[in-house]
Amino acid sequence: MNLTETTASLHEAYSRLALHNAKQKNAALLCVAKSIEAHRAEILAANKSDMANSRAKGMSDALLERLMLDDKRIDGIIESMKIVVSQSDPIGEVVAGWSTPAGMEIRQVRVPLGVVAIIYESRPNVTVDAFCLAYKSGNAILLRGSSSAVNSNTALVKAIKMGLAEAGENGVAGAIELAEPKADHSDVDEILGAVGKIDCVLPRGGKNLIQRVVQNAKIPVIETGSGVCHLFVDESANLEKAAAIAENAKIQRPGACNAIETILVHEKIASVFLPLLAKKLSGRVELRCDEKSFAILGGGEKIVEASESDFGFEFLDLVCAVKIVSGIEEAISYINTHSTKHSEAIVTESRENARSFQSRIDSACVYVNASTRFTDGGEFGFGAEVGISTQKLHARGPMGIKALTTTKFLIDGNGHVR
Repeated sequence: MNLTETTASLHEAYSRLALHNAKQKNAALLCVAKSIEAHRAEILAANKSDMANSRAKGMSDALLERLMLDDKRIDGIIESMKIVVSQSDPIGEVVAGWSTPAGMEIRQVRVPLGVVAIIYESRPNVTVDAFCLAYKSGNAILLRGSSSAVNSNTALVKAIKMGLAEAGENGVAGAIELAEPKADHSDVDEILGAVGKIDCVLPRGGKNLIQRVVQNAKIPVIETGSGVCHLFVDESANLEKAAAIAENAKIQRPGACNAIETILVHEKIASVFLPLLAKKLSGRVELRCDEKSFAILGGGEKIVEASESDFGFEFLDLVCAVKIVSGIEEAISYINTHSTKHSEAIVTESRENARSFQSRIDSACVYVNASTRFTDGGEFGFGAEVGISTQKLHARGPMGIKALTTTKFLIDGNGHVR
């Protein structure tokens, strides 16, 4: 890939897309959805090849699950696109407007970011989600996926481009490009240094990828974070409810960034809750326990003593750290120290503790009596997401259409001078 030529082409496509209204963009996205359906067999065959290659290289089952596409997931991708199509076009929305004392009219309106790059790992559904949200919000997008998903991503982008071509004058096929991943990651460094060519970059993946992007980027970064997510079981918790939430938050998709990695348990209910938790997760999750919780559980299948490095670590696997805390104050302090500001949850029947937890935990999404697995653009009603932002500037939490926009001010005068 010649980055200079590619970004020049993307800027040209962005300029063309800026002239398209919501009806045209929606028509193009529906053509893309039809194209993905028409090329379903090719996409699944490409993914099967990626799965085989990754399995041969020893990829864990949890990460293989993130990589995998099947008919149900293709159906989900298409349905997500239709939800995005049904949503209001944010471009041109007047965020605020007022008149100055001198008589000038000022409007703050929503506009696209421009040319956006996303660097991501494994999950091929991100290819479509990122494109769909970028296109609907008027942005051109450069995708750089991982080598493990190269065949899947190539097949998906081919189907997307064919759909945009089939949309005729409503489609801008040049609004999406796929960078071929290089083993030495020199292409990533080139993207990160593309000042004046790429307007912003979003990393979506594990800790190492995100740190590489944040530490080396010379262009603006929207940090979508790794997920060291916590569940705190308060002394007033319904313990059956807590065990069910823990099971879902850890097991339903352990390789996802919104799966819990540490369970904190109030010391007053630990002797009752921990055996219940161990039974609920028996044989499926390895529990790495601090000294107090290990003493209660006494070892057993998949129950081991934790090391200090297990706390604050993103396992992305069927492994979970367990720690006993003295109460909500210690739980809040611990989470704010060890989390990646992604998603945290408390199980409690105390309204006071629930509200204290939500107001004092410094993370993008804070749950009461619910699984952290709900941190997702689809679950939030966005249809899709480009990532979960864990930073505080520009966007935070699941990033839908509006997160890929900014604003500018339009000022109308009548010969005004200062």
